[in-house]
Amino acid sequence: MNVYEAILKRRTIRKFTQQTIDRDILKKLVNAARVAPQGANLQPLKYIIIDEQTLLPAIFETTKWAGYLYPHATPEAEERPVAYIVILNDLNIKKAGWEIDAGAAIENLILAAMQEEIGTCWLGAIDRNKIKEILNIPNQYHVESMVALGYPKEQPVMEERNENIKYYKDNQGILHVPKRTFDEVVFYNKGVEQR
Repeated sequence: MNVYEAILKRRTIRKFTQQTIDRDILKKLVNAARVAPQGANLQPLKYIIIDEQTLLPAIFETTKWAGYLYPHATPEAEERPVAYIVILNDLNIKKAGWEIDAGAAIENLILAAMQEEIGTCWLGAIDRNKIKEILNIPNQYHVESMVALGYPKEQPVMEERNENIKYYKDNQGILHVPKRTFDEVVFYNKGVEQR
């Protein structure tokens, strides 16, 4: 699969098989994140790989899943992520603007996971203070977000939106993710208009 195909195929996964992910693969995903573009090349981001079975339940309790479907899209015990990668910003390196750095890094991580056939869910609705407590994270680090990982147990589909951008599940439990059409989001040169 080439990069463009991976981008179009990628969907957020919220149900996972319980097959473990080899730590070398998790390290590969972090390495993909590590080399992403970073403002002024300051590289303020740090990463925590969580794959210890005893930590996974406590970390799961810090998360909320699928705002439009909450709480119905929260993974059941046999569908939960088998690993997480926590993205930290080192405030001693960069005090503002790290969110852009994190976005680039996390997208690299997610696309590298696609190549390994690993599903991901980029989590922003997390209890950052509780995560810091569980993982003993010093105050110099801000918990930016977290990526949940596992081999997919669902196959969400992308579709062009009708009138609504809210994702939904159909009668068979398949997640549908509406996207705005290309023509709705692109302008050429000085042709920006109100829509």
